[in-house]
Amino acid sequence: MPDATPGRRSKPLAQALWSLLAIAITLVFLFPLYWAVSTALRNPADTFTVAGLGIPWIDFRPTLDNFRTELSTPEGLKALRTSIVVSVSAVILALLLGMPAAYALARFRFLRWKNSDITIWFLSQRVLPPVATLLPFYIIFRSFDLLDTPLALILVNATFILPFVVVILRQSFLDLPVELEEAALVDGATHFGAFTKVALPLVAPAAAATGLIIFGFVWNEFLFASSLGITETKTMPAHMAGAVDTRGVQFWFMATRALIAMVPPVLLALFAQRYIVRGLTLGAVKG
Repeated sequence: MPDATPGRRSKPLAQALWSLLAIAITLVFLFPLYWAVSTALRNPADTFTVAGLGIPWIDFRPTLDNFRTELSTPEGLKALRTSIVVSVSAVILALLLGMPAAYALARFRFLRWKNSDITIWFLSQRVLPPVATLLPFYIIFRSFDLLDTPLALILVNATFILPFVVVILRQSFLDLPVELEEAALVDGATHFGAFTKVALPLVAPAAAATGLIIFGFVWNEFLFASSLGITETKTMPAHMAGAVDTRGVQFWFMATRALIAMVPPVLLALFAQRYIVRGLTLGAVKG
């Protein structure tokens, strides 16, 4: 006879309710993306006249004119190019500086300070509001004639993402068996050789995952991009904010620029997703 216990009958119902709740939450978070796509496909006049959900081919006739206009303007292409240069350069600089620091905090002991205190100090740099450092950075870069240059944005972004590299990769180095590096030292390798030839290749997935995470921080940074990159080095977030003129907010251009700005990080995440999974699960299983 079939099992008719109440617990067995209620379990599929509970799973169905949880699934419906998960779908509803997903739709809520995806709605802004859908609205950006819908707005970007409209004519400027349709932005204010289309009612309801704005479904293409039902509520309005879609067009790609906004994308053609945006991709044909030198200002938009320059902003996209500047964002790519600044983001990639800042990530590379932060990784080059942060990986040796993370390895040193994981493997060496310092006489004056505890390693945990140094790590907390790195992490505390993210607690400081970025706007509190805006004026000092502005004065320094103006003194060195670096205002409105890609180098200024690269340096300031690398400064703010460096703590993430140190904190995340320090734990990755701690999860590695120290015996591997000790064996390399016994064979005559230096500490730098053990770092570059043994430890670094093993944490490469974690480094790749960290690079993707901090790439997103730099790509979305707006405060310094709009203050230090005044005219010649506008990034995509600052360029999106420029979709405001004397007539008001040009929502069709703002939506188009937002979708264009999403393409590079999304493609990067898709191509490197296996490194993200391996990096975030490094050291999760021991035994």
